Amino acid sequence: MTTIAKQNGTSKKESTTAKKAVQEKLAKEAMEPKPVPVAKEQPKPIQTEEKTIINLDDRMQKFEQLKGLAHQRERLSTTLTELNRFKYNQSDSASFYMKDSQGLEFKTTNTNLIQLVTNHLKATLEHRKAELEKQLIEFEL
Repeated sequence: MTTIAKQNGTSKKESTTAKKAVQEKLAKEAMEPKPVPVAKEQPKPIQTEEKTIINLDDRMQKFEQLKGLAHQRERLSTTLTELNRFKYNQSDSASFYMKDSQGLEFKTTNTNLIQLVTNHLKATLEHRKAELEKQLIEFEL
């Protein structure tokens, strides 16, 4: 044991053996190789570059389908505009005429019947136009 003098004149005894033991232990730990913790490597997702091959013929065919849908919508809009401009008079100035492929004819001047037929036709055409517009919006090239 050694005696260490303090500034105020009192002495204190310390155990040098305990101090040496701690220093030796720290030195020994410093000399030993520390095991490096191995982190588990998570498998990296395999990234494959898939380039879709665009077939020009298929794309042109889809484009033609899109043009066909747009043309149908345009024709329906024109027909609806013409039907909306149609005026019903209570007199015999309006007539409805149909003819089939065999030459059979139907003709009427009954304005109530003409109005019923045109209203039903308008509703059917507007429904079909809405379907076409939905198809056009959802269409993918």
